[in-house]
Amino acid sequence: MLKQRVVTGLSLLTIVLATLLFAPWFIIVAVVMLFFTVAAWEWANLSDIQHPALKISYAGMIAFVTALLIYLTGIGTADLRLLQLRDILGAGCTWWAMALIWVMYYPASTVYWHYRFIKMLMGIFVLIPSCIALIYLSSLEYGSWLFLYVMGIVVTADVGAYVFGKWLGKGKLAPQVSPGKSWAGFWGGFFTSLVYAALMGSQFMIVELSFIPLVIVSGITALSSVLGDLLESMLKRERGIKDSSQLLPGHGGFMDRMDSITAAAPVFTLLALLLQARA
Repeated sequence: MLKQRVVTGLSLLTIVLATLLFAPWFIIVAVVMLFFTVAAWEWANLSDIQHPALKISYAGMIAFVTALLIYLTGIGTADLRLLQLRDILGAGCTWWAMALIWVMYYPASTVYWHYRFIKMLMGIFVLIPSCIALIYLSSLEYGSWLFLYVMGIVVTADVGAYVFGKWLGKGKLAPQVSPGKSWAGFWGGFFTSLVYAALMGSQFMIVELSFIPLVIVSGITALSSVLGDLLESMLKRERGIKDSSQLLPGHGGFMDRMDSITAAAPVFTLLALLLQARA
């Protein structure tokens, strides 16, 4: 099982790194869209959609709306419409504020979102803004490195949460949703992400933010990544499944690997855009 997990993880990492570092931008867009389309297919399962054709239709709808919004906002072109992009990201971040309340009050909150239609709507706000945020970041100068920087925030927060959780974890963060997560892990992940941001920000220019704003934005991004993880855990618990799918041997599904980035990407991108606008 461990060997399978390592092989799958290294294969995914190789694909992501090779695409970001060596492929032209349109290939990056295609790969990101593919990953999120598969994640949308898995979200249909989380929404308790059983029929294969309906799952494919839902994934196709997510892909179509995402592509349409990329076109309408002019991402990757000289005609970029920043106000429309901010609106999309703002809608995504507003959704995550609501998701925080639902996660905090689970299982009582299920009365508001246990309907299949509501969970399908949730998928729209989870997947589309995050996909657009990542594609926008990748379109910027040094966009591939910026994409990797945001992924680094998520990874360092996750590693820090694991280490500090194992070391000091007693008080549970959300025992009804994810019994393994602790407050020590939560703040440990936050701390390690700040260290990561400080080290990277002192060496490289990241999205034209000065050092202190970059560290603050990165810290908030790390905290939001935990919410992405908790939200998917909540839906899987309600659905009665362990993984979003079995497409990635040893890892479960694409959503199981992308849940944190779905919250982190729109939060980071929106905050960076707003702070740049004030600069």
